[in-house]
Amino acid sequence: MSALQWKLSQLHLPVTHTPDALRQAAASALRVPEGKIANLEILKQSLDARKKREIAYSYELAVALMPGTKLPKHLPANVTPYTPVEFEPSGGGTKPLRHRPVVIGAGPAGLFATLELAKKGYRPILLERGKAIAERVSDVEEFFKTGRLNPESNVQFGVGGAGTFSDGKLNTLIKDKDGRGRYVLKTFVSFGAPEEIVYKNKPHIGTDRLREVITEMTKEIERLGGEVRVNTTVTSLVTDNGALSAVVCADGTEIPTATAILAIGHSARDTFEMLHSMGIAMEPKAFAMGVRVQHAREWVNRTQYGEFADRLPSADYKVTYTDKNGRGVYSFCMCPGGYVVNASSENGRLAINGMSNYKRDADNSNAAIVVTVTPADFASEVDAANPLDPLIGMRYQRNLEELAYRAGDGNIPTQRYADFRAKTPSTGCGAITPVNKGAVTYTDLHRCLPEFMAEAIAEGMEAFDKTMPGFADPDVLLQAIESRTSSPVRILRDESLQACGVAGLYPCGEGAGYAGGIMSAALDGIRCSEAVMKEYAVPTE
Repeated sequence: MSALQWKLSQLHLPVTHTPDALRQAAASALRVPEGKIANLEILKQSLDARKKREIAYSYELAVALMPGTKLPKHLPANVTPYTPVEFEPSGGGTKPLRHRPVVIGAGPAGLFATLELAKKGYRPILLERGKAIAERVSDVEEFFKTGRLNPESNVQFGVGGAGTFSDGKLNTLIKDKDGRGRYVLKTFVSFGAPEEIVYKNKPHIGTDRLREVITEMTKEIERLGGEVRVNTTVTSLVTDNGALSAVVCADGTEIPTATAILAIGHSARDTFEMLHSMGIAMEPKAFAMGVRVQHAREWVNRTQYGEFADRLPSADYKVTYTDKNGRGVYSFCMCPGGYVVNASSENGRLAINGMSNYKRDADNSNAAIVVTVTPADFASEVDAANPLDPLIGMRYQRNLEELAYRAGDGNIPTQRYADFRAKTPSTGCGAITPVNKGAVTYTDLHRCLPEFMAEAIAEGMEAFDKTMPGFADPDVLLQAIESRTSSPVRILRDESLQACGVAGLYPCGEGAGYAGGIMSAALDGIRCSEAVMKEYAVPTE
């Protein structure tokens, strides 16, 4: 019995195991001498921490054996033949494309769409309203220090998108049957991301390393004939008989094109307004809002790992709860050893997010504790007479962000959990000192949270404390407002991924309502680039 490769699943090893132990365990599972293993590749590594005294790594391996190696007739159930699945974006379109394709937005969706088009010779033009990485980082650091916001260069806008100032998580719930997810991860590695992201169950890059990766991606796009234009805001689209014919920029430049991938991100509110005014089909969608909680990193590690806390990377957690009214309360974008950052993009409005460096070694860990909100909630708070207005969720976000800005006098509103429960303004912190990028103001978060949201968060915190004692400690810090979990709208597209009623326009990624995070946005960017390449031939211009 022989095969080119074999997959070994559910292979458990102690967290302290040596690299050689993997080969030994593989040989034992296959019942062959170690010397018969020609190659061993880790397909997946996850941490099994269900039993705190028996924490172990669980592996899925691909093993190639030396030619002629004979295996026993009967192999364990966790050993199966393995054929690698390698994804390669496809094209083959024949429709003439006179002008170069345009991609609007340089977040993960836009970058991957542009990169794939550039690889196939389409010489795409990538338009980004914000600045390049180096200048953007400088503007963001200045904002953290002084509070002076550049509305066009901040945590939300600039090359790399909002994910550049985050934990750099690469998780996705999408099943990777065709190898697309692995393709994205390997692409990140090719531009300098750590190789471990290809196999770790919960991979992350970290904001510090992600900036370097994004910079290298833009260099490759340009090397392949693409063009990256920063400080370029698209303010209008030109159509002709229901088909895209050009995009217009803020400086008056008109770029002729028959195809544009619209990867604007979830915070391009002025662009949403422009699209709505043009009659582009869109609809409001549910999303989530809430607060960020800060716990001491050591407490999270000890709670999750017990006696292994000092021997493992910073721990994460995931908690969910349904409150008495049937509303979902859950953790989102958990940042081990990270910072809560002022992620605002509009003057007079304040939004926050979480961010971690690759090492995840800041004193605190934070996560969003958010509550599901629906168009029915938006209508009751914004415009009950027009609940189907596609921008009603965006206006709801804006309203609460304005309240948060006022509550914190422009700084991040912050409150001890005990004071939050008592509805008493905090005057300072207790045992947990805030770890933030951007100044904080101690206040009462009820000033910026709707009553239903505050009650659901408190109910959820108490429920989470039952499974993780200490989660609702009086000194735990709550900060507001986490409002940009996902896009408040969905720009409708048909089976060809083109906007309903506008041929050649491809709504894409998180801003268009088709992704939720770096990985899913990158995957949707690739899908949209494929849709363009399957329709059109390489442009003649």
